[in-house]
Amino acid sequence: MAKQVRREAGDPSNENLLLYFDAGTSAYTGQLRRARELYREAVEVAKRAEQPDRAAVSEDTAALCEALSGNAQHAHQHVAGALAFSNAKDAESLAALALAFADGSSRAESLAADIQKRFPEDTIVKFNYLPAIRARVAINRSNPVAAIQELQAALPYELALAAGITFTANLYPVYVRGEAYLAKHQGSEAAAEFQKILDHPGVVLNEPIAALAHLQLARAYAMQGDSTKAKAAYQDFLTLWKDADPDIPILKQGKAENAKLK
Repeated sequence: MAKQVRREAGDPSNENLLLYFDAGTSAYTGQLRRARELYREAVEVAKRAEQPDRAAVSEDTAALCEALSGNAQHAHQHVAGALAFSNAKDAESLAALALAFADGSSRAESLAADIQKRFPEDTIVKFNYLPAIRARVAINRSNPVAAIQELQAALPYELALAAGITFTANLYPVYVRGEAYLAKHQGSEAAAEFQKILDHPGVVLNEPIAALAHLQLARAYAMQGDSTKAKAAYQDFLTLWKDADPDIPILKQGKAENAKLK
């Protein structure tokens, strides 16, 4: 990937995409420090190419990686940077999704309302972004039942490939539904959702939730009292993140939970 980035250095559009996907792969393996630097470079390349939407999505995706990893403050900073570049559909939708994962529920709701108003008939907005955003906000407010209801709209389409500038939002409704079932203490139902993500690697690609689904699956098995399967799932996650930055909050949580299993 590094060689390809150097090869495309004269073409800002391609360089942005390559840096973006390289950053995503680093985040997927828990190497957040490297991902941060690559996302920063992707933003700078997009700025030089006068591509504000690309710059915004790069910032937003960095925000989502931070939010999912437990670094809410970093996530909010990246969202602010993204929205300073653009409020295009993908940029604003992804900002709202990142905020929903980073305890920014009120702002996420406000952005979601604006997105719905501006793009009322957009398929990805109606059946992917908005259900995931609103469901995650419901979980933040300790209402997993409402979260599952919000996600009903996504069910017929959730395994489809969403289209975007770079970020695709694939399987995020599935991931959030799994979180809602965990919040309801329904381990079996949660496990089925996270397994769905692991069963579709060609859809989820290198999104952060492709790695974190292993951790969430472990939690679902532990909730069911199946320590054997839980240990195996924790090990899958820890193996995938064997070279991860050691200070990531969600990694620390996973290691602590795994150590407590008998």
